[in-house]
Parts: sequence; structure tokens; C-alpha cells
Amino acid sequence: MCRVRHITGESRIAPRTSRALRDCGMSRCSRETPTPAGGAPLDGAVRAVVGRTESFRREYLIPIKDINPTRRFPAVTLALIGMNSAVFLYQLTLGPLAHESFLHSYALVPARLLSGGGPADGLFPAGATVMTSLFLHGGFLHVTGNMLYLWIFGNNVEDSMGPARFILFYFLCGTLAAFSHAFTDASSMIPMIGASGAVSGVLGAYLLLFPRARVLTVVPLVFLIRTVEIPAMFVLGFWFLFQFLNALVTSGQGGGIAWYAHLGGFAAGMMLIGIFKRKDVPFWGGRRYRYP
Repeated sequence: MCRVRHITGESRIAPRTSRALRDCGMSRCSRETPTPAGGAPLDGAVRAVVGRTESFRREYLIPIKDINPTRRFPAVTLALIGMNSAVFLYQLTLGPLAHESFLHSYALVPARLLSGGGPADGLFPAGATVMTSLFLHGGFLHVTGNMLYLWIFGNNVEDSMGPARFILFYFLCGTLAAFSHAFTDASSMIPMIGASGAVSGVLGAYLLLFPRARVLTVVPLVFLIRTVEIPAMFVLGFWFLFQFLNALVTSGQGGGIAWYAHLGGFAAGMMLIGIFKRKDVPFWGGRRYRYP
């Protein structure tokens, strides 16, 4: 999982050249003083909390695809993947200081969000960053991990409620996930980026709808790598347990991964799916539902 490097002085987030990015989606340190939008230099330790669902390097269950075909074309799921990918490619075109300014304008900062901060110093309105932060990522593994999980599980959840409802469901889960993270450290000026809060909501919904669906999963066994089909309830149950235990272990340490955004998004998805799914869609993977 991504770990935040505690930086003394200023930082620069440069995704194209950072070893830390390759390891965990974070930036390398720099002694240069970046200037965000508005011209004010960043003071003190500048760190970022990167919300993400999984790390290919540290997880022991890596899903590849589910054996759960859909009947509808997943237009919204693909559009979200395309938008996140496009924003990340745009990030790669920015120079170090421009990229720093970009992130500090559109990332979610708990203290600004909960204080109702406006567009001071050229920054985007705090309330809007709940949405804009969902499209920002700290590195290739970060965006790839989130989009892989969205593709595997999002198409079935979209299928269960239709595209219009899925758009609302996705962003509502992302919003509740953002506030779950913000309330754990209301005074934090550490920016949070990543789609994992919304994606976690998708995982929570999938668990209630298709717990017995088979998920083709990579399971590293010492020097061997095997692919096995595992019921979704075990894959997602392991994922949730991993998030929960890490949230307990790292509580109060500051920085790092937005564990509470993951947990909040997952819980939001489980609570909201009953409202958003079509009435003929059963819980627990029961009878096949009808398609109009």
C-alpha cells in the first residue's frame, strides 16, 4: 500500500520521475519551494494522503476479473475509467511546480472542506474538491489499481441499477468516503486524492448483490503465482478486513493511506445499494433479474 513520506520543509509531487511513485504513488522530496495557485509558498511539511483500493506489491489477493457476465453495456463504468485515465495523463504533462499547484487546487483538504473554505488564493472551492479529488492520482499503480477494481466490479453494479443511478451512486459514495476521512482529522491540511472512496462503495454494493460470484484471483505463494477462482465474499471480505486492521494500526499517526475513506465508502455502498438497485434485482445473488 502507499505510504506517505514525512517531508521536512517543502515537497514536490513529480509523478514522472519519482521512485516513490513507482513504489506507492507518492512523490519524491525536493528542497525547492513550490508556489501553488495564488502565489503563496507552501509552508511546513506538505504531504498527500493517497486513497487507493489495493497495492499490487503488498496485497496477497489480486483480482483479475469476475465470472459474472452483464447484459448491459457498462457505459458509465468505461466513461469513468476513461476520465480518470485522461486526467492522469494530463498530470504527466505538467512540470513539477505546475503539478504541485494543480494538486493543491483540486485535491481535498479536510481542514478547508470542514471550514467551508472558498476559492481563496486561486484554489478551487473546498466543496467542489470532494468531486475533483476523485479524478486525481499519485502514480501509475495508484490509478491502475483503482481502475482495475472499478472495471471488475463496477460493470455489474451499474448493470443492477442502470447508468443514471450509477452515476449518482458512485459520486455519493465518493462524497461520504471523503467526509469519513475528513472527520477523522478535521484540522488536517494534508491533501487527499484518489478514486478509491467511490470505488470502495462499488465493492460494498457488489458484496451484497453477488457474494457468491466467482472472481479470478492471483494468489502469490512464495515463489509460485497461481490464479484461482474465489467467491467474491472472500475476496472483498479480505479486502475489508485489510482496510479495517490497517485503520486501527495507523490511527492517529497522520499521513499515509486514507483508510477511513475506504471504510466509509464501503459502508456507504452497502447502505445505499438497497435504494439504488432496481426492485427486481435480488440481494445475495439469488434469482436472475429481468432486463427491460
